[in-house]
Amino acid sequence: MASPGYGKRSAPGQNPPRADDFAQLPAREAYLARLVDRLPEGAAMDTKTLAREQPHYGQQAVRSALNRLSVAGHLRRVRERVDGDRTQWVFRTYFSRTPRDDAWWSRFLTVGDTDGSADTGPAQVHPDERPHPRVDRSPAYRALAALGLADPRLALSARDCDSLEPLAAQWLARGAGTAYLTTALTAGLPPAVHSPAAFVHRSLADKMPPERTGEPTAPVTRVLECTDCRTPSRPQALLGGLCRACRAGASDAPPPRTRLSPQAVHRHAARVRASVRPNPSVRQPH
Repeated sequence: MASPGYGKRSAPGQNPPRADDFAQLPAREAYLARLVDRLPEGAAMDTKTLAREQPHYGQQAVRSALNRLSVAGHLRRVRERVDGDRTQWVFRTYFSRTPRDDAWWSRFLTVGDTDGSADTGPAQVHPDERPHPRVDRSPAYRALAALGLADPRLALSARDCDSLEPLAAQWLARGAGTAYLTTALTAGLPPAVHSPAAFVHRSLADKMPPERTGEPTAPVTRVLECTDCRTPSRPQALLGGLCRACRAGASDAPPPRTRLSPQAVHRHAARVRASVRPNPSVRQPH
């Protein structure tokens, strides 16, 4: 099982790391985003652990910052099944250095495909970079190429992806999405993978899903959750990764209490003492 507290998973297709990453965020959110960005795959992402890993912010501040990072498009929380043959579920937080909108996250987490107009993360283009000709690749090839982002132990070369593409394409033809394929291939890895290409080839062959007859239905392998309250919800209901109740929480919160001045406290105490002091005009019983 993954590390407790929503183990980290890196989203695919991120921009390379740069010194100005997260510069658009407030200081607290930028600091914690850089911390999360440096965490290894599978690292715990619960508020208690993140508060313990750095000296500046407590658990409540970390929780608020994670909610803001979710709204800014940097993370989503999910429940995932370990693989197609087991019913064990794990909790994971997908993190993207490149901010993504709701449509991109919904497409990636439900279908597994990140191409098309849903991918609206701002591309950081610098003058010293020159555009390279784009080669259109199949979803199977792209899923294989992204395995190294999901787990560095399965980093494949371009030649490896070319040779394994037909096997991966069979998975997709049998109704398995690219997210399901990635989850199945990265589940239960040994501590060290000496030959990623041979390991992936064997996994693709051994874990090949069955052919389905009739109307194909994709297995439920992932359930999205609200970043704050962790309630399972449909992607359409999680705007910014938050459910309706959590989005409205800030506006529904009671106003902060006003602290009384020392003079007001003394005046109030004097009124209380006067109200309980015996009235001399009233005859007291003996």
